Amino acid sequence: MRTVPGRTDRVVVVGAGLAGLSAALRLRGAGREVTLVERGEGPGGRAGVVRRAGYTLDTGPSVFTAPEVLAEAFAAVGDRLEDRLRLTPLATTYRARFADGSHLDVHADRAAFAAEVERLCGPAEAAALHRYLDDLAELYRLQLRTFIDRNLDSPLDLAGPELVRLVRRGGFRRLSSHVAAAFTDERLRRLFSFQALYAGVSPYRAIAAYAVIAQLDIGAGVWHPEGGIGAVPRAMAATAADAGVVLRYGAEVAELETTGDRVSGVRLADGDRLPADAVVVTADAPHRLVPGLRGPRRPVHSPSCVALHLGVRAELPGQAHHTISFGASWSEVFRELTRDGRPMSDPSLLVSMPSVTDRSLAPEGGQVLSVVAPTPNLDPRSGGNPDLDWPVLTPRYRDELLRVLDARGWTGIGDAVEVEEVLTPVDWAAQGMAAGTPFALAHTFGQTGPFRPPTLPRRGPVNVVLAGSSVQPGVGVPMVVMSGRLAAERITAAR
Repeated sequence: MRTVPGRTDRVVVVGAGLAGLSAALRLRGAGREVTLVERGEGPGGRAGVVRRAGYTLDTGPSVFTAPEVLAEAFAAVGDRLEDRLRLTPLATTYRARFADGSHLDVHADRAAFAAEVERLCGPAEAAALHRYLDDLAELYRLQLRTFIDRNLDSPLDLAGPELVRLVRRGGFRRLSSHVAAAFTDERLRRLFSFQALYAGVSPYRAIAAYAVIAQLDIGAGVWHPEGGIGAVPRAMAATAADAGVVLRYGAEVAELETTGDRVSGVRLADGDRLPADAVVVTADAPHRLVPGLRGPRRPVHSPSCVALHLGVRAELPGQAHHTISFGASWSEVFRELTRDGRPMSDPSLLVSMPSVTDRSLAPEGGQVLSVVAPTPNLDPRSGGNPDLDWPVLTPRYRDELLRVLDARGWTGIGDAVEVEEVLTPVDWAAQGMAAGTPFALAHTFGQTGPFRPPTLPRRGPVNVVLAGSSVQPGVGVPMVVMSGRLAAERITAAR
């Protein structure tokens, strides 16, 4: 593994999102002097929060998995996750609603989940479920240390018996074919392949190795952090501060000053200068900040989304914490998103209603919802569409989403909205996210594992390390927390 040469005593981390906070905790635990700078007024990055009229709306990730990855970050400075954050496991990780009117509750308890599958799809599919969940767990085990949770400098780093076993298990064929071989019921095929969108690709294009995303939520379970997912970076920041990390909010970086082939200091917009022996940059497009660093040559970006965050004065009884609402269309949806450059004509949506679990998020008689509707990004090279006039389109699209929700069981929601926050591709672009997508580079084969930008670039200053969803290992809360640790290892392993 390549590491940062020379002294690394003083480290500046740019960005107080999950990746930056993870890196800061690891670096501080290894004895470095760490200053974390964040242009926002508090920690969180993409895990943002809006508080209004008694509602607390998470405006970033809505699904929280793999708490053990987060626990390791706290442990790096001798703290315990459970002392900082209360996590509630969800008995029903998802409710899947299908266009034919049927639904399936995905239970954390495998026996209960299998019973649901048998009720809806029959005993043969329930037996197939047990086999598939076993396969997912083994696939995840094979990939974790080989393909995901490690720094990779070259494809040769993958060589070993685990890679051979991964190939033999079909890890490099198409995800759609992998799932279709396991189940005959089209509803189960959709349930176990929609996660490809988390990786930014269609299941007809994603490699089967990304079936392991389903292991993180369906196989291993989903949790809810009390106070919402925005409570996660707040807890990390509190631990970091107690451990001696200097946190500076409202501090935008103007430039990285170089001396020779190293960054020697970080100049802030207010003129202050922070000396640095090493720098961790968590920006979505780090080449815009790091001198001499080039962006990916032919980047393929993930589809974007419209995120509709609502505080509603309605009980909405019978709804689950997380619901995947499938439209009737399937392959057509992915063609619209990744080839035609237009919004889904028959949308499949992820609807989260965390106030079902956590009443602190909404006033009495109210609920909070986050609705994620995948849309094209702004990059035509990635199948996106820069010509969609989102400022004009957004009010109509918002109303259409509310009509779809009303028709699919969230009855009366349109008349009950008290607080709302709508984010579109142009909003993500204004926040500095490449191609106007919060899901960064797609996990195509050429942007996966050793082919994804590494945490230690080969160009640019030798003491700049990268973290976040645009680099290894990739997109998602567990992955960006892992990336912070991988970035820290590039610095701490030098000694």
